[in-house]
Amino acid sequence: MSLEKQLTETLELVTQMKSNNSLSQRTEETILLLSKTIKEEKPILVCGNGGSASDAAHITGELVGRFLKERKAINAICLSSNLSAITAWANDYSYETIFARQVEAHGKNGGALLAISTSGNSKNIILAIEKAKELGIPIIGLTGLGGGKMKELCDILIDVPSTSTPRIQELHIMLYHYICERIEKDYQG
Repeated sequence: MSLEKQLTETLELVTQMKSNNSLSQRTEETILLLSKTIKEEKPILVCGNGGSASDAAHITGELVGRFLKERKAINAICLSSNLSAITAWANDYSYETIFARQVEAHGKNGGALLAISTSGNSKNIILAIEKAKELGIPIIGLTGLGGGKMKELCDILIDVPSTSTPRIQELHIMLYHYICERIEKDYQG
């Protein structure tokens, strides 16, 4: 694929997102939920696998550190980053439950779980969502088109209009940068 073709494909997807009122509404609901979580000083837990693990780390870095303005830190925890917890639990028990175990450890009613999966079908993400539900934690899903199995489990699902993993990840970055910017703009801490 040429660069021109790739950029055209991404531009067409961004144009679809721009005119999708439902996607805009779900993004606004996400901002409200995360802002409420921050105001109540509850943790925002974020998880994903592979490239989505990097996205989880990126999002929490923007929230704990800063995005565009100086402010107090936001309580955001990347469940994909604690290598000791992940490898110990996976070795002794199961890779499928690495995030569920951390949700159990860090999750608080009133907090939020941001679960990222391009397919929406990652078993360890599904189990983390189920644990969050058990604990009364609202779930925001960030997926590709249709949401996979996560569609029925998330309180808010933001599924971008693509089934191509690289395009989904590109669109996710745009969305979570927007979400971080809006949260930071409204943050009074």
